[in-house]
Amino acid sequence: MLNIDFLDETNEVKEEHIELVEKLLQHAANHLEIEDGSEVSLTFVSNERIHEINREYRDKDQPTDVISFALEELGEGEIEIVGEGIPRVLGDIIISTDRTKEQAADFGHTFERELGFLAVHGFLHLLGYDHMTEEDEKVMFGKQDEILSSFGLGRDSNGRL
Repeated sequence: MLNIDFLDETNEVKEEHIELVEKLLQHAANHLEIEDGSEVSLTFVSNERIHEINREYRDKDQPTDVISFALEELGEGEIEIVGEGIPRVLGDIIISTDRTKEQAADFGHTFERELGFLAVHGFLHLLGYDHMTEEDEKVMFGKQDEILSSFGLGRDSNGRL
């Protein structure tokens, strides 16, 4: 089972939405065969806060929907710590709930569907998936669709999310 630490900086996220994300990430971890005991943190923030984070850490002066900080990616001069009994710490996912609401309305689907999409998207980034090339995007988005569909948050018959 995945250990997930939730933090709601907005104080607006409903318990049912936290439970949805918890179940969805557990489902994703099972689907991807992630080791039991692996750890993830997920923080809900405002557009203003994610804008600050995006500017500070990614040098992009704009808000975004989700940012992931993978802790398994080694920086220059860092060494990997591996040991028996040490849980796998995947990293941090930060989701803007403001942006989640905006995008759900823009794409014509529910807040829950968008929240689930962003959580899975961020989770896949923690695991090393990316969408910088067309080939990588195809792989990552294919995994997203598999996970969301098998969980029941897939696209509808019109192809909408």
